[in-house]
Amino acid sequence: MTVGEALDDAERRLAEAGLDTPRVDAEWLVAHALGISRTELYADPDRDLDPDVLEELVERRRRREPLAYVLGEWGFRRLTLKTDARALVPRPETEVVVERCLALLHEESEPRVLDVGTGTGAIALAIADEHRGARVITVDSSPRALELARENADRLKLPVEIRAGGVDAAAEGWDLVVSNPPYVLPAEWDSLQPEIRDWEPREALVGVGLHEEIARLAETRWLVFEVGDGQAQRVADALSALGYTGVTITPDLSGRPRVVEGERS
Repeated sequence: MTVGEALDDAERRLAEAGLDTPRVDAEWLVAHALGISRTELYADPDRDLDPDVLEELVERRRRREPLAYVLGEWGFRRLTLKTDARALVPRPETEVVVERCLALLHEESEPRVLDVGTGTGAIALAIADEHRGARVITVDSSPRALELARENADRLKLPVEIRAGGVDAAAEGWDLVVSNPPYVLPAEWDSLQPEIRDWEPREALVGVGLHEEIARLAETRWLVFEVGDGQAQRVADALSALGYTGVTITPDLSGRPRVVEGERS
């Protein structure tokens, strides 16, 4: 089977499975099977590849396993993170959360930063990577997520301290606390895409009132949250009611209100 034939066949089968972007997914899978980048695929469309290797990848994606899990890694800002079912897939909208944290910390030489709910370690590792003076600590209540975050920190050689813990860690005293806490309402679960509902850890997705709980507990100068669709104004109002000043809502790359931040006066 040639690269061109493999791409066409994978695209057709993924489209039949109901994927929104079958050609893009096919390109990722064929490139991964060959150990090359997507941009190299079309340089030699007559190149041969082992159909058995590709078959397993395509079948996993046809079952709606997230592409990041099938590939085993995913890009996040300047990093490539190991990804699997132990934690949520790092998403582009979360990159805006990191951007806002870095903007707030720009003039701080050695800020103490806490990331609550680390998952893959994406937020904490990206901050440590892009602000080399930051002293970053991250916590999660899931042993499996902590294991994955440590693997990523070790692979990237970034000095992030990874601890077992939950929202109580926010009360220790920080320059900045950041969190992308579970915010999917239980009633919304059945409406989620199969990639999310059937594969990603439910405990990292479903939660009510965690933004407000962290905001109440946090002993910090700055607080930065990722929020779900339609939640930004409610969370912003909660921060204002708790005495935070300069409360701001920032849209994600698609224009949806996604990041809420405030400062303790």
